[in-house]
Formats: sequence, structure tokens, C-alpha cells
Amino acid sequence: MSAHDLDHHGHDSHHGHDDHHDEGGAAHSTVGGYVTGFILSVILTVIPFWLVMGKVFDSSSVTAFVILGFAAVQMVVHMVYFLHMNTKAEGGWSMLALIFTLVLVVITLAGSLWVMYHLNHNMMPSMHDMQNMP
Repeated sequence: MSAHDLDHHGHDSHHGHDDHHDEGGAAHSTVGGYVTGFILSVILTVIPFWLVMGKVFDSSSVTAFVILGFAAVQMVVHMVYFLHMNTKAEGGWSMLALIFTLVLVVITLAGSLWVMYHLNHNMMPSMHDMQNMP
């Protein structure tokens, strides 16, 4: 123990503060935290499955957007309850790195959907093309 570790009365100024616990945020590595995350994940999986199988919405586009919303919420649940990510810089992660990762995921997904839509639109023969085939 150095002189810097003593307060003005000569006592140890660290007394028991060596074990750093994360008191704020979601449960960190507890069975209850994992069970909560698991239950939320199951609910967020069953609801979209029911939406598709029960044909709840008439439009497939509406169903797709609702499922994408549930998928986004489920990603947040996984990040909080299983990856233990929060706004504090911990384990090399910071909020800026999280935002950068999310931007890359959005760009990748949007680009993939754009490419698939245009490939389907431009490569699939239309009924007019099918009638004119020899």
C-alpha cells in the first residue's frame, strides 16, 4: 500500500472497493436475467409466427413490416439480456461502436432488400413476355 492509498487520517482509502459491480441497467449474468431474456425472446418469436400462420393482416407488406418491428425489438432484448450491452463503455464497447454497428446492419439489410427487389423485378419474365415467347 502506498502513501496515495491512505486518507488524511492514515486509514486505507480503498477499503473494500476493489470489487466493481454493475449496479445499474439490466441483470448482469444472473439466472433471473437470462430467464427474463429467454421469455421475452420466446414471446417475440411466437407473436410474428402467429401473425403469419393466422393471416392476421390482409396485406403481406404490413405483415412484413410488423415482423421487422418485432425483429428489431428482439435484437435489443438479445443485446441487453444476453450480451449485457448498455450505454457505459464496458469490455471495449461504447455507444458510438454500437451506433456504428447498427448503421452497418441497416445499410447491409437495406442494400440486400433493394438488390433482391430489383433482381426480381428485372429478371423475372412478365405475363406479356411469356405470351410472346415462341
